[in-house]
Amino acid sequence: MELFIRTLEAATWQNAVMTLVGAALIYLAVKKEFEPNLLLPMGFGTILVNLPLSSALDQLAGGKLVEGALSMFFRLGIATEIFPLLILVAVGAMCDFTPLLANPKMFVFGITAQAGIFLTMGLALFFGYNVFEAASIGIIGAADGPTSIYVSSRFAPHLLGPISVAAYTYMALVPLIQPPVIMALTTQKERRIKMPYAERPVSRRMLILFPIAITIIGGVIAPASVSLLGFVMFGNLLRVSGVTDRLSNAAQNELANIVTILLGFSISATMTGEKFVNVDTLVIIAMGLIAFVLDTAGGVLTAKLLNLFLPKERRVNPMVGAAGISAFPMSARTIQRMGQKADPANHLLMHAVGANVAGQIGSVLAGGALLAFLG
Repeated sequence: MELFIRTLEAATWQNAVMTLVGAALIYLAVKKEFEPNLLLPMGFGTILVNLPLSSALDQLAGGKLVEGALSMFFRLGIATEIFPLLILVAVGAMCDFTPLLANPKMFVFGITAQAGIFLTMGLALFFGYNVFEAASIGIIGAADGPTSIYVSSRFAPHLLGPISVAAYTYMALVPLIQPPVIMALTTQKERRIKMPYAERPVSRRMLILFPIAITIIGGVIAPASVSLLGFVMFGNLLRVSGVTDRLSNAAQNELANIVTILLGFSISATMTGEKFVNVDTLVIIAMGLIAFVLDTAGGVLTAKLLNLFLPKERRVNPMVGAAGISAFPMSARTIQRMGQKADPANHLLMHAVGANVAGQIGSVLAGGALLAFLG
């Protein structure tokens, strides 16, 4: 009875709110299928850490600190940056850079669509966050969950909870976020621009050399990006080498699945009521949405600018520029659907996929740049 009373006394309204947030994340995962592989463990973990006197978190018992399971996962996997890096290996193994190498100008959108990161960082500085917190908030615009977690765990671990929720939730909401922005910035005529896909042969040698070359170039330009970029490209090298199919399949399946569970659980260790229920959380989530909008706008406007210098027959459908964000493959699919809605005979998928995988490289480079300049 005494223990029951102590448990009730330890309960707070903030814990109750976060329990509802955890339930909402589970609902989004199960009912709406928004990033279920991550939001489901994150939502359930949020419920665990907000139960009064939960053993999932570190607790004082008999004058001694008793280690909580989720707190331990956080220290071992997030604080050491192991989990996000392992996820990047899986992401690299899942990426096919063939459409990008067949149409290299898509690289432009993978870079310019990261504009939202730095614009949102400036907005966060304006609102009074320090430069490290601002960088962590801005990286939500990378539309790349592992990169967001890696950078924010390095610069602002106290903001990891809201940043992770914002990054993965908005990635899942790309089909709802991007279309209104694209519609506002393009005309019906522009959305009907056709881009016939003339497949350029991409040799196995080129596919193998590409991840090696990108890692070396990125490492020379921004040494702090080597971990981020190198792990993605290592995963891709497993895929394209042709001699490590078992490792590639393991990275795409077993590794991705196991680490995703641990990652979601570990992040939830930061989502306690005392840390999460405050005005800062709402501001961060709002600025994360702004970052996604600015990324989309940056890609679209870059394509429109590019068209001013291209002959009519080589014009780029501006919607393809929006696929330069790193939310792969949701953004590419969204652009394909919008293209066919504007003109059923319009097929933009391969161009959008090229821009989308370029965005994966761009987001990692952006994260590496922040680490280089602020680290």
